[in-house]
Amino acid sequence: MELTCAPQLSHFGIFTRDIDAMTRFYTGVFGMRVTDQGEGRNFRMKLHFLSGTPDQHHQLVLASGRGLDTPSTVMQLSFRVTEIDHLRQVRARALEAGATQMRGMNHGNALSIYFSDIEGNTVEVYLDTPWYIPQPYGNPLDLEKSDADLWAETEAACRADPAFEPAESWSRRFAEPRD
Repeated sequence: MELTCAPQLSHFGIFTRDIDAMTRFYTGVFGMRVTDQGEGRNFRMKLHFLSGTPDQHHQLVLASGRGLDTPSTVMQLSFRVTEIDHLRQVRARALEAGATQMRGMNHGNALSIYFSDIEGNTVEVYLDTPWYIPQPYGNPLDLEKSDADLWAETEAACRADPAFEPAESWSRRFAEPRD
């Protein structure tokens, strides 16, 4: 069957142990706002809907009901930023809010920080670069370096990969009709 529409990923929902603490974490670290909350008559849990943009009612749904012994089944929640300094700012806010396991990774096509939120879910905050190299790829990212140094070392690493191409070129190829 031919795919006649391409659904776009819109939002994530995760179960929480302490929905109020998790709401404070995500609103404090990412500047998200609670757009709605409550217990629906068909739900046996509290739901908090959060968004960081006025064009989406919710980008993250927090749901009560995760048991104390229930591990996270989320690989990661990813948030995009537009500047290297935003990575530094989020890193500082997340650490202040109780995040753990902070680490930086240079993926060539993105500069990322990863950390665990206050309930152990992995969170990624990333900045797209203008380059493409095949994934997975990763080198440590040192946000103590200057923006200029980070951009220069990222571009050099990308250009050294035989499959390097500008991200725009990769995007054009992706948009081509599939057979």
